[in-house]
Amino acid sequence: MDYNLIIIGSGPGGYVAAIRASQLKMKVAVVEKAELGGVCLNWGCIPTKSLLKSAQVFDNLTHAADYGISGAGEIKPDFKAIIARSRSVAETMNKGIQFLFRKNNITHIKGYGRLVSANTVEIQDANGEKMNYTAENIIIATGARSKEAPNFKQDGKKIIGYREAMTLTELPQSMVVIGSGAIGCEFASFYQTLGTTVTLVEFLPAILPNADIEVSKQIERSFKKMKMKILTNSLVEDVDTSEEKCKVSVKTPAGIEIIESDIVLSAIGITTNIEDIGLEKVGITTDKGKIIVDNFYGTNVKNIYAIGDITHGQALAHVASAEGIICVEKIAGLAVEPLDYGNIPECVYTNPEVASVGLTEAAAKEAGYEIKVGKFPFAASGKANALGAKEGFVKLIFDIRNEELLGAHIVGANATEMIAGVVLSKKMKITAHEMGKNIYPHPTMSEAIMEAVAVACNENIHI
Repeated sequence: MDYNLIIIGSGPGGYVAAIRASQLKMKVAVVEKAELGGVCLNWGCIPTKSLLKSAQVFDNLTHAADYGISGAGEIKPDFKAIIARSRSVAETMNKGIQFLFRKNNITHIKGYGRLVSANTVEIQDANGEKMNYTAENIIIATGARSKEAPNFKQDGKKIIGYREAMTLTELPQSMVVIGSGAIGCEFASFYQTLGTTVTLVEFLPAILPNADIEVSKQIERSFKKMKMKILTNSLVEDVDTSEEKCKVSVKTPAGIEIIESDIVLSAIGITTNIEDIGLEKVGITTDKGKIIVDNFYGTNVKNIYAIGDITHGQALAHVASAEGIICVEKIAGLAVEPLDYGNIPECVYTNPEVASVGLTEAAAKEAGYEIKVGKFPFAASGKANALGAKEGFVKLIFDIRNEELLGAHIVGANATEMIAGVVLSKKMKITAHEMGKNIYPHPTMSEAIMEAVAVACNENIHI
């Protein structure tokens, strides 16, 4: 065998699995035709957060007078510089992965990988040359891409996906964003903050449709405060790109509405990259575009594993990384536990931010739990008032029977940084009483967690 392990794909699942496998003394190769780090580091998680940080700085500067700062002069975004900074950040992270591969003696085989057998991968390079490599085990980590709608296909110019949204050469005056999941809401927030007139269209009754309904309503209020137009229960039927501006035909509860915009961003979801990678050749079982795996990511074909967006779990970078580590540790013979998919944090980096873990209030009730809920608004937080970030709240859902945390939902500044401690509390089955008796530093945004616990236990002091 050429290697102990070959991994197809170098995203946050693939590259993390490779490094952990190397630490476990495996000889590892990673097959990647594009940039190391995959979508997340190059076209997703990292560069989008760079864009959103620029928007946040711009927003802070335009509201400098609110903080007693005057005389700053006219503030306007340099869109090309913002895009350039984002690409620079992505390039830096890509170089970081290259360094980690060298440090851990991981071989990067540049090319397109296809399964030939349970132990063989065919790699086709940019010139079309093919070569086979063998390994004791193979992990498929090919990720996903922007989903295409049949009635408004992306052309990369007027109808774009997330990649083009990160590299536009000019700030559009107007934009229609179709889909209000994390990707759609983040780009809507970014462009609206910089001055684009954004219309956000969602087929379901609320934006961020998978979030707790109170979270969805808060983000909708915040977006409308930014002057963003939001159309829920609405369906884009057609996009006419034949003229200078796009004409977007939207079926709303009030009837058909035609919206003109410079750009249409399709953010209706993702689709997995499982075509033409040899699954059929080796007999790997799939279902609805996903590879079927066991609790440790083994497929039905011995020695072949799959992790990340192409499997049943949440399509999140940190999920892929966790799956990769569990997978290679299982391959190495270590004692490992399956991943708890009910305790995965989900974050949306809008303004304000959103972070959650566990069940929504509606889901908890539907599951038959008798619950108690504690909700604390940031408007009552001293730190939030000092920051000028009073929008949002912390909402905690507990099981009355044993006081265990069922779900947590945070909307506000730094929400995505605050959720990790709550995730640990849930993992350790810490009770409401124990959470409430923990000492939180003052003044901080995280105090709102303590305050929400107090509300749930009828011990609240500050509201």
